[in-house]
Amino acid sequence: MEQDMIRRLRDRDEAGMADLLLHFGPLMRYIIAPILPNSQDREDCLSEVTLRIWEKIDQFDPRRGSWNSWLTAITRNTALNHRRAAQVHCGAEVLPQDTPASSLTPEEALLQKERQEAVQAALERLHTRDRVLFYRKYYYLQPTAQIAAELGMTERAVEGRLYRLKKQLRKMLGGENHG
Repeated sequence: MEQDMIRRLRDRDEAGMADLLLHFGPLMRYIIAPILPNSQDREDCLSEVTLRIWEKIDQFDPRRGSWNSWLTAITRNTALNHRRAAQVHCGAEVLPQDTPASSLTPEEALLQKERQEAVQAALERLHTRDRVLFYRKYYYLQPTAQIAAELGMTERAVEGRLYRLKKQLRKMLGGENHG
């Protein structure tokens, strides 16, 4: 089913888009919801996500990662961009035009890449349930109450596990004072 849908999207067959929304629409909505609380913003974002998938489907490479990972990344990043754009329109901090660009120097980019790889390696060493909890809170930006309800835990228990997880990751990464 998934491979057939991807093939149809690559062939620019609109039936592939219908399959995408039918089979993966709930996942995309689930990812967007905690990032964009306004229902109209969520629907606009979902439309933007589907358009991006339509435009970028040729960039999907199953050798580099799974379909779900690719779809999740596009959905999350689009929702975050949508939220940033909405904040700018609502009068959030707007930088003056003469503010220097925030691009990294080559050395800073290399250090950032190394830090990201170290964090990813540390996350991979965590138990699956802990890694999922971490991603839900800090990658998908889900509220603690939602995580607790869906995992059958109290909010306090979720917060406690997250605290211990951050402490464990800090120790694994050689952070100061390990706590």
